[in-house]
Amino acid sequence: MYCDQMELVKKRIDVILYFERGQGGSLYVASAIESVYLQFRKILELIAMASLVANKEVYSREHSNFERHWNARRMLESLERFNPEFYPKPIIEQEGGFNLVDKEDGFLTREDFVTLYGLCGAIMHTNNPYGEQTDYGQYQSQITRWRELIIGLLNNHKIHLLDDPNMYVIHMQEDRDNKVHAYTFAPVPRGQQPST
Repeated sequence: MYCDQMELVKKRIDVILYFERGQGGSLYVASAIESVYLQFRKILELIAMASLVANKEVYSREHSNFERHWNARRMLESLERFNPEFYPKPIIEQEGGFNLVDKEDGFLTREDFVTLYGLCGAIMHTNNPYGEQTDYGQYQSQITRWRELIIGLLNNHKIHLLDDPNMYVIHMQEDRDNKVHAYTFAPVPRGQQPST
């Protein structure tokens, strides 16, 4: 189920690329930019909820709460109460995948998540004609950066699911079929050597 959620992320990234490359049909520049930020918001929501899908009861309860959250920081805090390790951890695989090193930069951090979520919410509202106007040029100039940070987070990452002692390594695509794949790493009991 987690992989299915990540496949949806990939589809939404494809939509963003479609608009970035000028292939998206929009009669109005602002509506194209708003469409991209809608995709970003959906991606953030998929990331936030993906680790709860393995536990239907908690997912159902949190999803109904989640729909009322407009503040990303509160949303993340709520999810962490159920799964403190819900947020993906981007990795670099070395030695043929046998050595997993945490990525240090070039990915969407939790702080970035909160910032982008706020930007997505702000651009979805109509401007007050007497207030500050949306700077669509600024939003447009950041699209590639946000997309690359999301890809940097998810391309190869590890997760821990709720009530599951295993760690999962996720590849967003592989040459063999361009699909999302998950690999399970189970804890080794003390005193036992892992098999090779």
